[in-house]
Amino acid sequence: MAFHEIRFPAKLSFGSVGGPERRTEIVALANGFEERNTPWAEARRRYDAGVSLRSLDDIGELIAFFEARQGQLHGFRWKDWTDHKSCLPSGTPDFADQTIGTGDGVQAAFQLVKTYASGGHSQVRRIAKPVAGTVRIGLQGDEMSEGVHFTVDTATGIVTFATPPAVGETVTAGFEFDVPVRFGSDAIEVSVASFQAGDVPNVPVLEVRL
Repeated sequence: MAFHEIRFPAKLSFGSVGGPERRTEIVALANGFEERNTPWAEARRRYDAGVSLRSLDDIGELIAFFEARQGQLHGFRWKDWTDHKSCLPSGTPDFADQTIGTGDGVQAAFQLVKTYASGGHSQVRRIAKPVAGTVRIGLQGDEMSEGVHFTVDTATGIVTFATPPAVGETVTAGFEFDVPVRFGSDAIEVSVASFQAGDVPNVPVLEVRL
């Protein structure tokens, strides 16, 4: 599967329905207790882009994007308006938002990640599709300069330092990011009459593992 480094039109994703999905296997025991397990280390996001369509022109733009991706064949970027920053959705990314590693004097490349924490527990999410021009990097509390101290691969989310951080130095980051996704169907079915009557097409969009 190829991945197209293009974002689904943001105006069409705004208002979409969706979010993280988990898979939990639950076995009820004879004594009334349960055993719970999951085969997924990370959540998978799922969206419906159909509910955000407002006009026939929007549908035309959707169909053009769908055809250019050849349905489910090629992945693309998706802006999740509820979770697209290293900070809260209302905030502005800061270089100290997320800790992405600790220097050892040898390692120069670090993967962007976002940590979700609540009640003493946390889950780390790998960020593979940062938005170009939004990544800010800090080293031991000081902000670094892109192109001077580090570079960012926006296709993988890997930050590479010109000089490996020294032993014990904390590497932090702030950024905006997209979700790598694909269409969840090879067909888009829509009727002009039903759309104008208030019905909207179902356009499933699924996160892909990279």
